Amino acid sequence: MIGPGTLICKEKIEAAIYMIQEKRIGIIGAGTMGEVLTKALISGCSVSPEHITLADIEGHRLEQLHADYGIQTTTDNSRAIEGADILILAVKPQILGTVLNGIAGILETETLVVSIAAGIAIVTIEESLGPAHRVIRVMPNTPAMIGQGATAIAAGRNAREEDLAIVRRIFDAVGLTVTVDEDLMDAVTGLSGSGPAYGFIIIEALADAGVNMGLPRGIALKLASQTMLGAAQFCLNGDKTPSQLKDMVTSPGGTTIEGIKALERGRLRATLMDAVEAATNRSMALGKKKP
Repeated sequence: MIGPGTLICKEKIEAAIYMIQEKRIGIIGAGTMGEVLTKALISGCSVSPEHITLADIEGHRLEQLHADYGIQTTTDNSRAIEGADILILAVKPQILGTVLNGIAGILETETLVVSIAAGIAIVTIEESLGPAHRVIRVMPNTPAMIGQGATAIAAGRNAREEDLAIVRRIFDAVGLTVTVDEDLMDAVTGLSGSGPAYGFIIIEALADAGVNMGLPRGIALKLASQTMLGAAQFCLNGDKTPSQLKDMVTSPGGTTIEGIKALERGRLRATLMDAVEAATNRSMALGKKKP
């Protein structure tokens, strides 16, 4: 089994990245993430549209995606998996069970299965499809829609090094990727999966505060959004911890320390920690339900 600490042979990674261009890929689910991944495969991974088959029950949606991307579309899931080297399950967790039951027995064992269904364990997918299948579980988040996603990847027991390299290559096209042990996926859901909503609330609150202090709404929102973006880029690109970066902005007796004092009084840190914990626990609870 491949874990987060696994060192992947450079030659295998390079070969997998090259080979993805020749892969035939089936996607079940034409929702937002289904389209995001379709676009990423074509523009970010150089996969030919003719090699992608997208399945969904919504005929009008499929017609639009066929017109936009030139991919093959179908309302029959069995057609999407026919000859597929990779199958991406981009459906909601509550309907994943129905999808798996429909393709069990006809999906080739050599097809790599990639699931983005939140809360559904790899073992659940293996129980439906068969224990010999290679399964990788992925947890992306909504900023993937604009190429700024944060995606965690967990490999099943049968997944190969080149499988993991291929999946990372796909999701690198829509943002940042990390590998984790599967038992950490609920924490990933609570942090980065739900995290964009926390960020939106913080940005909205900062903008409201700016308006309260006299700034026009549009300017306040731009300043709040860009400030949070800049702070995030500092954390991602620099070699300093958030605490060290905070100290760079905080002068003795200045404005920033007074603001931080107010944040501490309002328990901002504890509230955010509680939010991640609550979302993680909810993900764990949902995962216990049969899809």
